[in-house]
Amino acid sequence: MGCRALLTTAALVATLGVTTAPGITQTSFENRVLAQSQGGFNPTAVRSILAKGDAAASRGDLAEARADYDKARKASKQLLAFYRDLSGAFRGLDARIPREMDTKGRDALELLAETNLRLAALFRRQNQPEVAVPVLVEVVKLMTPATPQFQKAYQSLLELGFVETEFRGASAAGQ
Repeated sequence: MGCRALLTTAALVATLGVTTAPGITQTSFENRVLAQSQGGFNPTAVRSILAKGDAAASRGDLAEARADYDKARKASKQLLAFYRDLSGAFRGLDARIPREMDTKGRDALELLAETNLRLAALFRRQNQPEVAVPVLVEVVKLMTPATPQFQKAYQSLLELGFVETEFRGASAAGQ
């Protein structure tokens, strides 16, 4: 009797291994709601929110622009944290996944820096430089000196008078 149950179980497992449920292995793009550019949770959706904020800022609706930039900033930070967590969870198990997550994480990091720069520009436009400073400092912390975002943020800090020493590039350090 025990042998028959074992054979039945083995037959079921073999059958399940050969025939896969279409929902498990094949996902159509329509079902991947987080991958969509509108209403999704990905870098493309964040860029879409930034574009909405830019449009609001250009027509003078600074309150709406601020709300959009704050939303894009929050989403960028969340994406960055999730990509880092996933990368760490799969490190040493499957190198493809950490590579993908690291690439997506760099994209999210750049989006966060861009969002912070736009937010800082908005604060400057509203004559609130003291609110812009922490956002600009965050960009400097996030990015390397070779990136345009770093250079823009530091230049803004110089223009605001928060720093006095002009940054001439990484090679000029100590001169």
